[in-house]
Amino acid sequence: MARTLAVRLDSDGDVLLSGPAVRALARRGGPVDLLASPAGAAAARLLPGVAEVLEYAAPWSGFRPPPVDRAAALGLVEDLAARGYDLAVIFTSYHQSALPMALLARLAGIPRVVATSEDYPGSLLDVRHRRADPPGGGHEVEAAMELAVAAGAPAPTDADLRLAVRRPLPALPAELSALPDGFVALHPGASVPSRGLTPAHAGSLAAGLAAAGHAVVVTGGPGERELAGATVAAARAAAPGATVLDLAGRTDLAGLAAVLEAARCVVVGNTGPAHLAAAVGTPVVSLFSPVVPAERWAPYGVPVVLLGDRTADCRGSRARECPVPGHPCLSSVPPAAVVAAVARLTAGAPGAVNATEGAPRCAS
Repeated sequence: MARTLAVRLDSDGDVLLSGPAVRALARRGGPVDLLASPAGAAAARLLPGVAEVLEYAAPWSGFRPPPVDRAAALGLVEDLAARGYDLAVIFTSYHQSALPMALLARLAGIPRVVATSEDYPGSLLDVRHRRADPPGGGHEVEAAMELAVAAGAPAPTDADLRLAVRRPLPALPAELSALPDGFVALHPGASVPSRGLTPAHAGSLAAGLAAAGHAVVVTGGPGERELAGATVAAARAAAPGATVLDLAGRTDLAGLAAVLEAARCVVVGNTGPAHLAAAVGTPVVSLFSPVVPAERWAPYGVPVVLLGDRTADCRGSRARECPVPGHPCLSSVPPAAVVAAVARLTAGAPGAVNATEGAPRCAS
């Protein structure tokens, strides 16, 4: 039976955005395995259409890429060769090169390798896909689907482009199962600091939401407990008696998906949980740092309001640490604007989708 290797060596959010393209490859017939980084493997395990998840820490990808490890690279080549793939499809962002992975796929004897590449690939690729103009093309979801189609997947319908996760999601632990009705989830952190909220700003937003009468659930990963704690403390001080819960570090990614699905709305920076919220169908207030373009990376396929200064000096820089003191592109967004955005989304009002030109496909 034909077996396909899909590759996405980035973080959780990148993997989720590749999900529709992976499902499209699965519609070709035969199992599809996904090679992911350690940072993206949890998201890979949530994707429908994935038969098995493999892991590799690539030295050319990630926020803090590991050093080159000859034994690990050769071990990956041997593992891929033993699995007998007939096709490898390498998904990358517009600014990344697929050629290092293409070389490993060739060394593993995979007979057909497909990827997007602006650089001359030599004999590494059988299909050299190029993204549409303007440079980088459209949204990452659509670009990934274009690559899947170039690899032989059927052309998608609009429904095929929706983000999704495996069902059913796991039940939350008993101590988390009684979340307040109609809560707003606030996820202040991000794996890339320039794309998240400062502690002071996150606290002011939580306080504003609580003062407006919303139950607030603050989420985050194990490394974001301090940020979440400060956010919760600020909200409780500003709105005594308000319901503000701290769930940071208390769920895995699948559990976080269940929390975000239960929320009426998610307030988050441009980071993985924004795409996880979209994958479970929850509207998103996206405080979007313009270090990467919103037309490529905004939450996709759900009602969304984009907030933040998209003309800031950091725009398009791909900076990982904020290059401007005070993080003004996001910190300039007042709590009232976030409260108003949540109100628009939770009321189901027409026009709740962001007004940015070239906005990604989002349902209003």
